[in-house]
Amino acid sequence: MPVKRRGKKDTQVKSRPQSRVGTEEHHEQPLGEGAAFEVIVLGPKGGPREDRVTGLLVRSTSTGWSPDSVVAVDAGTLLAGIVRLLKRDIQGAKNGVIQSGPFAGLELPFKTAEANGAYVFRDIIDAVLITHPHLDHISGLAINTPIVEAGNGPKSVAALPSVIAAIKNHMFNDVIWPNLSDEDGGAGLLTYNRLVEGGNPRLGTGDLRGYVRACRGISTKCLSVSHGRCKQRYHAETAMHHRINSTVFTSHTDHYMPSRAVSIDQNDQSFYSPLHSPRLGAANKEPPMATVESSAFFLHDNNSGKEIIIFGDLEPDSVALEPHNRRVWQTAAPKVVSGTLRAIFIECSYTDSAQDAYLYGHLCPRHLIAELRVLAKLVMEVREGRGEYDIYNPPMPFSKRKRNSAPTSDPTNYAIPHAIKRTRSAAGRAEWGSSRTSDPNYYDIDPLEGDEEMPFSAAPTSVQWAKADPLPLAGLSVYIIHIKETLNDGPPPEIEILHQLQQQAASSRLGCQFFIPNPEQGIFI
Repeated sequence: MPVKRRGKKDTQVKSRPQSRVGTEEHHEQPLGEGAAFEVIVLGPKGGPREDRVTGLLVRSTSTGWSPDSVVAVDAGTLLAGIVRLLKRDIQGAKNGVIQSGPFAGLELPFKTAEANGAYVFRDIIDAVLITHPHLDHISGLAINTPIVEAGNGPKSVAALPSVIAAIKNHMFNDVIWPNLSDEDGGAGLLTYNRLVEGGNPRLGTGDLRGYVRACRGISTKCLSVSHGRCKQRYHAETAMHHRINSTVFTSHTDHYMPSRAVSIDQNDQSFYSPLHSPRLGAANKEPPMATVESSAFFLHDNNSGKEIIIFGDLEPDSVALEPHNRRVWQTAAPKVVSGTLRAIFIECSYTDSAQDAYLYGHLCPRHLIAELRVLAKLVMEVREGRGEYDIYNPPMPFSKRKRNSAPTSDPTNYAIPHAIKRTRSAAGRAEWGSSRTSDPNYYDIDPLEGDEEMPFSAAPTSVQWAKADPLPLAGLSVYIIHIKETLNDGPPPEIEILHQLQQQAASSRLGCQFFIPNPEQGIFI
């Protein structure tokens, strides 16, 4: 991802230690010591409130808060979240340096939180990675971009080509929002960087083959995942010569650009191609279904070699038109075995009360656990020397698979019941509403306590790695984002989601730990 340099001095500011989110042990050593990354989850929710939708900041701890040292992943919430945190912590600054909170160690060139928030956006954030072009992931980018100033150079926006095309055609198009990009005669405040899906094999060597620069100290590689499906409809105003030129499909004209790579399921013949413009059949035929493309970003700390994965919105492979998630897990498995992959940030929008038909391209606990079981099996295969996956030479093409609806004990079989009866004991409900720890950074719920019987399956699931030492995902932290708020009285949905995840993970003997990020604190990994 070539990012235009702005000629800034590469000064380094030593990062102050601060509270680490989601740790189960509380040491007396300086918190954050030895961490490779700091992640600030500005927006941990998936709506309906607009002030906490998806937005994360990531930096390498080796770079301090020097210019261009932070990369944003999604921008539903961006500047507003930064200013909110600075307002809280700026009062305790000493000698112009923030002393506590996620921005501890940041030197403040200005007096107010607003002015310093603008400084962070202009100078500290080098690039914005966008997973997919839904409003809850890009609205902050549109609203914030006008504060980019001459002399700083354009802000880099990096994403898959389909995502860039959607942003270009439907957001920065002089209709929904001014064209602030440096393309098509725009204002030049943004520059688009179109990423190669799966990484560019011509760039990098060894473990960094395919990775490109994300910001100072961090490299990235992007893989495509599925965020549900949609029906493509004919719109007369976008059609020329009886060909669909909707921005959902790729166009071969000069007037429209593709906004999504699509996977078409038509007449029982499926394929994945970002370079195909399908024609609709008879007027009375149902339009084909297309996959909505999202992304998973591997972020690599260049100093320590550690990595994290940040997912955009995604659906389980069990209900998708094509199995995209497995590619991510195949790439991740060797990194889990080597200990380089330390954390995953992934959505779990709903509780298990949601049936598959109403997930709308999202995950719930039963599906997230099923996906992690696939990763666990791949990890065990790598441990046993039965195959390290090379993304540039995948072992088999992705093909349409027939699925049955019966439950299965095979952790790699994607057949998941479409409706799972949930039973909870009164004791279990009471426990979800409380936390057994005073630490506000995370909820700690024992997965083996609560219900007398497993509420999401008839019996604990058998796994071939049940006696593995260590368990396949031991040492891996899973942070849950994009939780859909209910805005009802009672416990927030994350309490129940976390309870369900921990209970099912214990049954599946995964070994990973689940955490709900606290948007008021930085996460050191």
